[in-house]
Amino acid sequence: MENLQLLLGGMQTLASHPMAILLSIFGVAVGIVIGALPGLTATMGVAILLPFTFGMDAVSGLLMISGVFFGGVYGGSITAILLKIPGTPAAAATAMDGYALTLKGKAGVALGVATLSSFIGGTISVMILIFLAPVLASIALEFSASETFALACFGLSIIASISSGSLVKGLIAGFLGLLVASIGLDPMGGFPRFTGGYTELFNVPFIPVMIGLFAAAEAFKAMEGSELRADAGAKLGRLLPNGAEFRSIIGTLLRSSGLGAFIGAVPGAGSDIAAYVSYNEAKRFSRNPENFGKGELAGISACEAGANACTGGALLTMMTLGIPGDAVTAVMMGALTLQGLQPGPLLFKDHSDLVFTLFAGMLFCYVMLLVLGLGSLRFIGRVLMMPKSVLTPLILVLCIVGTYAINNSIFDIGIMLAAGVVGYFMQRWDFPASPVVLALIMGPMAESSFRRALSLSNGSYDFLWTRPITVGLLLLALVTLLLPILRQRRRSSAALTQGGAGA
Repeated sequence: MENLQLLLGGMQTLASHPMAILLSIFGVAVGIVIGALPGLTATMGVAILLPFTFGMDAVSGLLMISGVFFGGVYGGSITAILLKIPGTPAAAATAMDGYALTLKGKAGVALGVATLSSFIGGTISVMILIFLAPVLASIALEFSASETFALACFGLSIIASISSGSLVKGLIAGFLGLLVASIGLDPMGGFPRFTGGYTELFNVPFIPVMIGLFAAAEAFKAMEGSELRADAGAKLGRLLPNGAEFRSIIGTLLRSSGLGAFIGAVPGAGSDIAAYVSYNEAKRFSRNPENFGKGELAGISACEAGANACTGGALLTMMTLGIPGDAVTAVMMGALTLQGLQPGPLLFKDHSDLVFTLFAGMLFCYVMLLVLGLGSLRFIGRVLMMPKSVLTPLILVLCIVGTYAINNSIFDIGIMLAAGVVGYFMQRWDFPASPVVLALIMGPMAESSFRRALSLSNGSYDFLWTRPITVGLLLLALVTLLLPILRQRRRSSAALTQGGAGA
């Protein structure tokens, strides 16, 4: 009850700061544009605008970069759905079902569900941040290196679920991603591995690989005469889901929002992990799991609700414990410090009025995300009306510019184009690209956490079965990996039985 009164007071304070309101709207708009452009992430957007907050008051500055953060996570879904170009790593999961719906001429509903899910997931996460901050923070503190390793294993096990079609091909693609993830500096010793003498490979250029596998590969495919998109989708059609469609995703929305907030609260986990885990759980609970990857609204809803709910979870550990949940909140922690505010438990005690004004502003940012998102979709949807002769080179230009903008590196462009060629042949031979991206995200996290846990236990492997959270996550990973195999065998047995009965 006390938190509710503080939140109402924060809303009144925010209403008396028109400049803070305008800057939050500006931040959301900038974030959506940055998120939609391949290669430009929310982290980059927040870092670019951070110096502009020096002369602002704390509320205005922090709300502007919060708006960029929220808008950036959502913006990646727009190009992922329309063009299969994930603007952000989290949007790579959204592209699986979003682009399939665009090919069916249902881009408008896909974008509308993504926008609604982002708004609902983000709003729920902020409400969790307001009312359950101490509880979730205490649970997140239980995650040491062994729990983080188990979480990464659970993430890797999702490869079995997202491998639509051949499970074997999905596992091969995941193994390829793990091989690529092993390139770079050893996480413990710091010596280079498999770099071929190229210093540019000391850190795995993950985003250029992702852009190449999804966007450049799609452009290369279009060059040979295949359709880049469905001509029937030249008009978006209706944007909002009907009553039956919305009711079908309510459970997914709530479950993914809770998962995303929790995963965001785990230091080191980010919106990309939250998106894939939420997608997997939506598929697990679905009555029609075989529809995922073929244009399922619940798949889009799960990814966007999970990814956007992650923002509140990441802010939770940053504000309550002084531990940034991801790269964006690490930059935002610097912004708090520049304003003379020290993240941690004393922030809520000494500056409760300011904190709850920020919470009220974050809720306003998500309302503006909904308004700006739905309001701009008709304009953004005009990209579907471009002729293929214009759209294909435009996609390649965006890929090149977005890749170069990350590190100002020509080498990264070469990696992106090479990944595009690999992605093109993967499409031709029906190998899914998503397991490669998932392995690139989870592989380094699993390796570094496992080796840290092994070091902390003095070389003993007992942390794998003596820590309850670790055991629970590893068992969940085993079930997730085996479940699709069992389902496939059951279908094969059922088909053989029907064939025998027919004979």
